[in-house]
Amino acid sequence: MKPVIHLRDYRPPAWRMETVELIFDLDADNTLVQARLAVVQDPAQLKVDLRLDGIGIELLAVRVDDRELDASEYRLEQDCLVIPGLRGQALIETRSRIQPQKNKAMLGLYVSGGTERGFLLTQCEAEGFRHITWSIDRPDVLARYTVTLRAQRSRFPVLLAGGDEDGSGDLDDGRHWARFVDPQPRSSYLFALVAGQLECIEDVHVTSSGQRVRLLIWAPGNAVSRCAHAMDCLKAAMLWDEQRFGRCYELGVFHVVATDDFTMGAMENTGLNIFNSKYLLADLEHATDDDFRRVLAIIGHEYFHNWSGNRVTCRDWFQLSLKEGLTVFREQEFESDLASRTLRRIEDVRALWRSQFSEDAGPLAHPVRPDHYSEINNFYTMTVYDKGAEIVRMLSTMLGREGFRRGLDLYFCRHDGAAVTVEDFLAALGDANSRDLGSWLAWYSQAGTPQLTASGRYNPLDRSYELTLSQFTPATPGQREKQALPIPVDLALFDSAGNLLPLELEGDAESPGSERVVLLESASTTLRFRNIDSKPIASLLRGYSAPVRLIHDVHWHDLAVLAGNESDGFNRWAATDALARRVLEDQLDGDGESGDAIEALLGSLRAAFDDPGLDPATLAEMLMLADESSLAEPLADVDPERVFLARSRLESRLSESLQDLLLQRYGELGAASEGATAAAQARRRLCNQCLHLLCVADESHLALARSRYRDATCLSDRLSALTCLVHGNAADAQSVLDDFALRYADVPTVMDKWFAVQALRPEHNTVERVASLSAHAAFSWDNPNKVHALYSSFALRNPRGFHRVDGAGYRLVGDAVARLDPAIPQVAARLAGAFGPWQRLEPVRMNLMRAELLRLQSIQPVSADLSDIIARTLGAA
Repeated sequence: MKPVIHLRDYRPPAWRMETVELIFDLDADNTLVQARLAVVQDPAQLKVDLRLDGIGIELLAVRVDDRELDASEYRLEQDCLVIPGLRGQALIETRSRIQPQKNKAMLGLYVSGGTERGFLLTQCEAEGFRHITWSIDRPDVLARYTVTLRAQRSRFPVLLAGGDEDGSGDLDDGRHWARFVDPQPRSSYLFALVAGQLECIEDVHVTSSGQRVRLLIWAPGNAVSRCAHAMDCLKAAMLWDEQRFGRCYELGVFHVVATDDFTMGAMENTGLNIFNSKYLLADLEHATDDDFRRVLAIIGHEYFHNWSGNRVTCRDWFQLSLKEGLTVFREQEFESDLASRTLRRIEDVRALWRSQFSEDAGPLAHPVRPDHYSEINNFYTMTVYDKGAEIVRMLSTMLGREGFRRGLDLYFCRHDGAAVTVEDFLAALGDANSRDLGSWLAWYSQAGTPQLTASGRYNPLDRSYELTLSQFTPATPGQREKQALPIPVDLALFDSAGNLLPLELEGDAESPGSERVVLLESASTTLRFRNIDSKPIASLLRGYSAPVRLIHDVHWHDLAVLAGNESDGFNRWAATDALARRVLEDQLDGDGESGDAIEALLGSLRAAFDDPGLDPATLAEMLMLADESSLAEPLADVDPERVFLARSRLESRLSESLQDLLLQRYGELGAASEGATAAAQARRRLCNQCLHLLCVADESHLALARSRYRDATCLSDRLSALTCLVHGNAADAQSVLDDFALRYADVPTVMDKWFAVQALRPEHNTVERVASLSAHAAFSWDNPNKVHALYSSFALRNPRGFHRVDGAGYRLVGDAVARLDPAIPQVAARLAGAFGPWQRLEPVRMNLMRAELLRLQSIQPVSADLSDIIARTLGAA
C-alpha cells in the first residue's frame, strides 16, 4: 500500500516548472519523448533537490543547461528521478521511451481500439502525466506547454494536443508533424494528446467577446455520424456559460474526441476534451433518451471545467471537490435550464440517496475534502462530486442567484491562473456578499449524512404553529464527534385542502410570502408562525435544499395532501416517495399492510393522472418506487431478499390497482413520442413506465412489450420493451435477446445495454447468467465499459442477485476484481466498492462478504488502488 498522505502535511512545491516543451515521436509499440523543462526553485527551500516524478518510463538521457549528465550525477529512486545539487533555476532535458501498446491500465499514453487501427490517447488525471515523461506532477505546479507531435501519416493522420495549433507539415519517410501551444499556465493533469485515424464534424461558435472558435468532434469513422447531438450540446454549453456566468472560452479551437476505452466518463483537458463514447455518441437508433440527456450534461460538465478546474484549479488533490463539486452544480443548472429542472433534481437526489448516503453510512465514508488518502484514484466518489455539488447548491440558495454570481465572478477574477483551496472559494463568495462563510467549512471537513428532525405543534388558542428543527450527524470512521452544520431549510405550509398559507414568522419583519428559506445553524431551533387558522402541513426541504435525511412526524394523510397539491415539483414527487416508503417500512417492520396508507398513495397517483398540468416525466417518476438499495440504506441487519419481496408486493399492488389508468395512458402515448425533444422524451418516459407496470400487473401485457419491441422507432422504446420481456420472464425472452444482439452487434455502446439488461434481472440465477456472459464474444475484460455494463450493473444495481444467500454473487464479483486488478486497477477498485455495505447486512451475508474481502486481501500482488479500498472497507486503514 502507498504511504498515507495527509492534508496537514501540505508544503508548497520546492521547484516549479515555468515552461514545458515536449516532442513526441509517436508509435504504438515504442514512443520516444523529449522533454525540456524550465524549472525554478522556491527561495525558501534552497536545500531541496530537484525530484521529477516518473513511472514505467525508460530513461535514455538527461541534460542540465545543455550539458548531458553521466549516471553518477543523478539517481533513479522509486518512481522518481533525482538531480542533486541544483540551485535557483535550470533547464532540464530528458529523453525517454514508453510503450503505449502495453499500457492496459489506461493511465498515461495508451492505445484505444486494438492493435491494427487503434489510436493513441492520454489520460492524466490524477497522476497520469508521470507515466509519460519525467516532470513535477502535482496540480499546484502550473506551466505553459508547447507540444510537438511526429508520426507516420498513414498510421496516425490526425495529430492533436491541448492548446492552439502552431504549425504542421511533412517530414521524411512518410512522417508528418504538428505543434500546439497553450498560452495559459496549466497543471500537468490537464495534458492531452490524440493521434490516429479519426474523422470529425466541424462547426463554429463566436463568443460574446468576439472570439471565433472552431469546434471539432472526432470519432472513429463508423461512429462520427452520431456526433451531431454532441455538437449541438457543446454550442449550447458555450452560450449558456457566457449568459449565466459570464465565462468565455479563450482558445481558437476546441477539440472533442470519442473513445471506447476509457476508465472515466470524460476528461476536461484544455482545448482537447476526451470522452468515453457512451457519453458522447447519440442518435435515436443507438441511444436512449437518458443517453441524450447524459450527453448534454457531460458535454456541459467538461466544457464548464474550462474555468472551474482549468483556469482556476486545485492546490492539491484534497481540494478535488473544489473543481468537481462546483462543476457538477454548474452542469446540473445547465441541464435544468435546457431540459426539465424537476426531473434532473429527482434523478440527482435518487442517486444521492442510493449511493452517496450508503457511502456516508459505511466504512468508506469520508469528508467532501478528505484529510488523508493513500490512493487518490479512490476519491473520485459520489461524496466528492455529488455531495460537493449539494454544498455549492446550498451556498447558491443562501446567497441568491445574483449574490452567487457575484461571488463566482470574484473567485474567477481573483484566482485566474492559480491553484487554490476550499477556503479561497468560500472567501471569494463571502467577500463578494459581505458575509462570513467560515462555518460552511464544516460541510467540507465532516463526513456522514446529517439527520434533520422536524416536529410541529399547533395551538388553536392563539392560532400559532411551532416548528422545531434539530440536527444530528452519526459518527463515521475517524470522526466520532460532529459539530452542527449550517442547513438551509426551504419550507412552506399548506392547509388540509392543499392551499399554500402565508408565512408570518414571529420576530421577523420580512413581509409574509408563501415560501421561505431558514438557516438552521445550531443543534436545534424552534420557529413560530402566526395567524394560522388550522393545523398546517409543513412542506420541508423544498427542491431538496440540503443533503440531509429528513425525519418528519408527518401523518400519511398529510403526505397524501402534499402528493396531490404541492406546487414544488420535486416535493410533490418526494411526498409520493415518502408515502410509499411509509407503507414499505410497515411491511418490513412486520406490521403488515397499512390499507389506508396504500389507498392514500393510490389516490394521490390517480389524482396525478388527472392533472393536465403535470409534466409526464414527473408523473413517470411518481410511479417509480425507490430502488432496493435506497430502501435498505437506513436499515440495520439488512436482508436484501426481504426488501426485494416487500418492494415487489407493493409494486404489484399499485400496478394492479392502477391498471386501467396505465393502459389508457399507454394507449394515448404510444404513437405520440417521435423525435428527441424534451417533450417527446418526457412522453416516452411515462409511456415506458406505464408499460413496465402493466407487465408487472399481468403477464398478458407482455404482448404489448412484444409489439413495442417489434415496432420501436428509437432505442428507448426497444430497450424498455426488451427489459419488460427479460425481467418479466417471458417465454420468448431469449429469442428477443438474440434478435437485439444481432441488430446491434457492431455498436459497442448498445451492446453494453444488452449486457446490463441481463445483469439487472432480479433473479437468483442471474449469478450464473453473468458468469456465462463474460465468455460472450462481445465482452472484453480489457474494456472498462464492458466490465461496468456486466459486473458493476450486477454488483451495484441488482441487490437480489448480488446478495444471494449462498454467497455466489460475492464470489463472482470477487473473482472479477482479482482478474481485473493486475491490468486495470482503477476499475477493480471501483467494482470492489460493492462490498462496502457488508457490516450493515444480516449475519449470514455479512460473514460471507467479509470472507470474500479477506480472500481478496490475501491475493498478492495487489494494486495500491485495490489494497486501499479493501483495507478501508474492512476497517484496517
